[in-house]
Amino acid sequence: MAKDRLAIIPLGGATEIGKNITAYRVGDKILVADCGLMFPDEGQLGVDLLIPDISYLLENRENVLGIVITHGHEDHIGALPFVLRQLPVPIWATRLTLGLIRRKLHEHGLWADTDWHLVEDGERVPIGPFNVEFVHINHSIPDACSLIIRTPLGNVVHTGDFKFDQTPVDGRPSDIGALARVGAEGVLALVTDSTNADKPGYVQSERVVGEALDEVFHHAPGRVLVATFASNLWRVQQVIDISRKYGRKVALAGRSMLGNVDVARELGYLTVGDDTIIRLDDVKQHPDNRVTIITTGSQGEPLSALTRMAMGDHRQVQIQEGDTVILSSTAIPGNEDVVWRIINNLFRHGANVIHTPTYPRIHVSGHANQEELKMMANLTRPTYIIPVHGEYRHQELWRRMGEGMGYTVIKLENGDVLELDSEEAEITEKVAAGVVIVDGSGTTGIEDVVLRDRWHLSQDGIFVVVCSVDRTTGRIIGGPDCISRGAILTSEEEHVYDEAKERVLQFLEKLPEEGGRDWGAIRQDIRRTVNKLLQQKTGRRPMVVPVIMEI
Repeated sequence: MAKDRLAIIPLGGATEIGKNITAYRVGDKILVADCGLMFPDEGQLGVDLLIPDISYLLENRENVLGIVITHGHEDHIGALPFVLRQLPVPIWATRLTLGLIRRKLHEHGLWADTDWHLVEDGERVPIGPFNVEFVHINHSIPDACSLIIRTPLGNVVHTGDFKFDQTPVDGRPSDIGALARVGAEGVLALVTDSTNADKPGYVQSERVVGEALDEVFHHAPGRVLVATFASNLWRVQQVIDISRKYGRKVALAGRSMLGNVDVARELGYLTVGDDTIIRLDDVKQHPDNRVTIITTGSQGEPLSALTRMAMGDHRQVQIQEGDTVILSSTAIPGNEDVVWRIINNLFRHGANVIHTPTYPRIHVSGHANQEELKMMANLTRPTYIIPVHGEYRHQELWRRMGEGMGYTVIKLENGDVLELDSEEAEITEKVAAGVVIVDGSGTTGIEDVVLRDRWHLSQDGIFVVVCSVDRTTGRIIGGPDCISRGAILTSEEEHVYDEAKERVLQFLEKLPEEGGRDWGAIRQDIRRTVNKLLQQKTGRRPMVVPVIMEI
């Protein structure tokens, strides 16, 4: 790399929503912004989490100065336990964000060894050749910040997730003054949120949700269950305040909800009296019209509290006639079918479901719409605009919008190394920036072939052929026997099993009795033989597993 150019390297979060992590490089020194995860889609069977591939950082570990964090959402801090275990570098974050990180790292046994630094809004932190200013910004979680990253080669504004709320619940609008000041100082690059680049106008204030919630509570005949993101603490605060207004006790459901509320209460970000909060086990001791339950599961996550309630297998809460269930969120793109399934099950149990398609004011986004994105650009007046935190369509719409305003917009993909100065910007190379899979056991780095096998099993099932042979002579001692799961219809079983046994037997009997045998190759031949039979007889291609026991 040329010594007089700044490099911006998204390792996650470009052309995708989630897994946000961006590396900034000056000379050979690297500063990382955010360290998030993504959740799997329905096709990634047995997968819990998707985290960024940090091979590039590990290859340059001696030059990585640390990680600065914009806010406490999982798609910005969720990968820290996995990354810090391999790359134990310092982290900087504001108070609530650090509190949420502390809880997460405690669970993984990493907090005691973590080099952490608490920063305040407006504080400037020197980190090697970088000087980072944490600028208060509005989002759907308290203590969110944009980062002004000053370098000898130019200033970068890394917005993180943001919107401009003129009447925020905490009374603290975004620090527009700081953004305007750095705009006057000169900004080389604006690395910006693009999630809502396809939505015109402005995002409504969070206070609008409070007004809508009040209306729903006023007419609710029985229990009210509010499903929202566990990190949306202002939403939680408004639900608590409205519940108190209507004489309702509040119970919390979901591990992340309980944990986040504990951290927020401890740090003073939630105001709630002990006389308001009750245990979920004690809900039945109060009249239905005097109870509110705040729960996780607004995205239909398979193991979340709301999903288990909707499926009728939650230990403490059963949905019943007269319940009002509020989904105070919008479905993440690609997650719509799962959410509709939950809504249908809630209706089936007799609940009245309030959600955004029928009651739009019940949720507002935490991400800037087009006019706020334009406002961020015009405040900072960058030489280059680089959209991240969005899918390809969001980047393209940002490009069209930005170029219409007279700005140069550069679209990047994960792993692109963008080197830039005030004269030019070019993608000079590509570094590793894929995805690392974490399965249900916490194991990282599952190979693609494992996922393909899981998908194959889910589609066509498995067919196992078992036989015993004499290790010395190769003579068949027992079998072959066939077992299948999810592969053969009951009406097909008998004749398919018989023919499969016959073909395997014929194949084994033709093997020469003399000489050594390559049982690995023989298993492959059996697999091909049975695969061909099953394709002919059933039209399906289950996973065929030959088991040869040498005795």
